[in-house]
Amino acid sequence: MKILIVEDEKFARENLERLLKGIRPDIEILATLDSVSATVKWLSQHQADLIFLDIHLADDLSFNIFSQIKVTTPIIFTTAYDQYALQAFKVNSVDYLLKPIEPTELQAAIEKFEQTQATPSVPYDQLLAALETAQQKSYQERFIVARGEKIMSVTVDQIAYFEGEDRYVYLTKKDGSRYIIDYKLSDLEDLLHPKHFFRLNRSFITHFSSINRIISLSKSRLKVELTPSSRRDIYISAANNRSFKTWLNQ
Repeated sequence: MKILIVEDEKFARENLERLLKGIRPDIEILATLDSVSATVKWLSQHQADLIFLDIHLADDLSFNIFSQIKVTTPIIFTTAYDQYALQAFKVNSVDYLLKPIEPTELQAAIEKFEQTQATPSVPYDQLLAALETAQQKSYQERFIVARGEKIMSVTVDQIAYFEGEDRYVYLTKKDGSRYIIDYKLSDLEDLLHPKHFFRLNRSFITHFSSINRIISLSKSRLKVELTPSSRRDIYISAANNRSFKTWLNQ
């Protein structure tokens, strides 16, 4: 099997190469490219059996390859896009691997390709439009909080994390101040930009910049320490582990 890898992140590219060689030692990696322009040039002169294609390349979105050259080679997309953008893939029935790529999922994708070796008819222009629409979703930029008779507006860049405790949800600022807000954590998940905020567990949603330390407790369970320090220990379950690592890797 002859493979073309199109990926602009060095670590992700090397990791994919290593995983592929581990799964199929006889795989031949013809080239590794990092841009739309280089890929268009390469495909105009060469042919691969399968392409692993990242979405966001050094010079443009990879979908713009298809507006410049006809591609008949089967493609497996690799992406670190958030959950909203991934809905576009599901709607358009495109195969993809979510970064960081898991060996078992990569093997399943390879086996699926080997069984079918079919090139799906994909409306790339519609997929690109769906991705762009997903990324243009507006998110809340500030929250009103009160302390006594004093009311103030807190911008999202001032927020460290949200914590659900008993019947209340607290907003903790980066300076350590804490306020009760009239939201549910489930509501906040839709209001906050998923690139910057992540729901760690049933009780905490944190801003990326507030993560102080991540401790591996087992193969699949993590402990997270935040700044300012939380009043309770924060653990990430095995079920949420992969989503958390994907979010960190964006």
